[in-house]
Amino acid sequence: MGVLLTSAIAVAGGVGLLRWRRPAWYWMGCGGVIASVKVRARFGSVMEACQLVVAPTRLRMTVARMTKQAVPAPRVPKLGRIRITRTGLVLRVKLRPGQDAFDFSAAADRLRHSFGMQQVTTREIRAGLIELRMTGYDVLRRVQMPRVKPAEGLRIPMALSEDGSVFYRDYRQVPHALNLGATQSGKSVYQRRLVMELAKLPRVALVGIDCKQGVEQAPLARRFSALVDNPDDALDLLNALLDRMAGIYQTIRSEQRISADIPDADITSDIWGLPEDKRPVPVILMVDEVAELSLVASKDDEKQRDQIVTALVRLGQLGRAAGIYLEICGQRFGADLGKGITTLRAQLTGRVSHRVNDEGSAKMAFGDIAPGAVTAAMQISPDRPGTAIAANASGGWIQIRTPLSSMRDAANVCNEHAHLAPDIPELARWRPAVAGVSLAKAEVPNVTEAA
Repeated sequence: MGVLLTSAIAVAGGVGLLRWRRPAWYWMGCGGVIASVKVRARFGSVMEACQLVVAPTRLRMTVARMTKQAVPAPRVPKLGRIRITRTGLVLRVKLRPGQDAFDFSAAADRLRHSFGMQQVTTREIRAGLIELRMTGYDVLRRVQMPRVKPAEGLRIPMALSEDGSVFYRDYRQVPHALNLGATQSGKSVYQRRLVMELAKLPRVALVGIDCKQGVEQAPLARRFSALVDNPDDALDLLNALLDRMAGIYQTIRSEQRISADIPDADITSDIWGLPEDKRPVPVILMVDEVAELSLVASKDDEKQRDQIVTALVRLGQLGRAAGIYLEICGQRFGADLGKGITTLRAQLTGRVSHRVNDEGSAKMAFGDIAPGAVTAAMQISPDRPGTAIAANASGGWIQIRTPLSSMRDAANVCNEHAHLAPDIPELARWRPAVAGVSLAKAEVPNVTEAA
């Protein structure tokens, strides 16, 4: 008896330790099976408690009255298959007539408590069929990125979402983005992760504007094609990018080949439809502390500030087709930074906000697309750096957390892939001068001469 008790205590302790140290292993081993059995057994009662049932049909009521039977019970949505994932459960639910996906979305918090899960999100598969994705444990407490396919094109894995899925940054789908966050909120970690993933991609140029004297981007300079650390050089760099953009548009015009015998699929209006040998490399412009480009100390600085903001707005409006993408970062972003800021915001489709200190910045990030995300951004706990709210133009938003990456990790990746940094003639003036490193320049078409 004592041996059995000791063995049971050892097994229970081992399971508890596994659940704490490796929650994904615990969930795949036994937690998911227990949860799926509980969900299937309690599904009907939970649907009724959450008011997700429909009244019986008139035909059933009539038959019950004619046969003097008991009143039929409300009809419960039909539960389909349950799939166990490394972070939770995925359920397919067939709706009854009169129900819609919004009913389940509005009851997500009640479902979470009823089933004892960490998080519940809903997604409509097609008319009458929805998917409930349940998270079994707090996946953002200790971020462990799952194995994903290598980055394809300009779509890179960035963070882990609260529903256990991977959050991607896709520049071809969302060309420009805004990244906000107060000091120690994890904004720099997000930016480092971005640089680390982009640094591994061939034929992608990184251009940086870091007005904190380069302390954030200078350690990563070996992978940058251009880097400036003050507003004066930033204005010249932005003007050079505008000139490059104009040259690329001329290249696209000369290669469109619009005629009656050319298939529609071969006609292009951006760089991605150009032949491989004539396609300019895409440029990712990362602006750290955008407020430093907008603040003015005297009347004499206003002209320069207006020129910088105007250049950023023009790149945001026209840069996508030319393969120039903006990543605007800052601790503070509001209309008080001056005219043109709200116009710039309108071009930044992607919105990511870490913990912010003022409601104005949260409203500037999400107020125009996802008002519900404003409160969520203000409620991020300070003891969870790297946690952020990501929203899109459709009004949806989700909580994400970026895995920790130190400056040393990012610098090592950039040093390892320094030979992939393209040499762009228009930006050669601002190419970082790094001693002791031999950079193998990638061949890049001179779009100005080609035009």
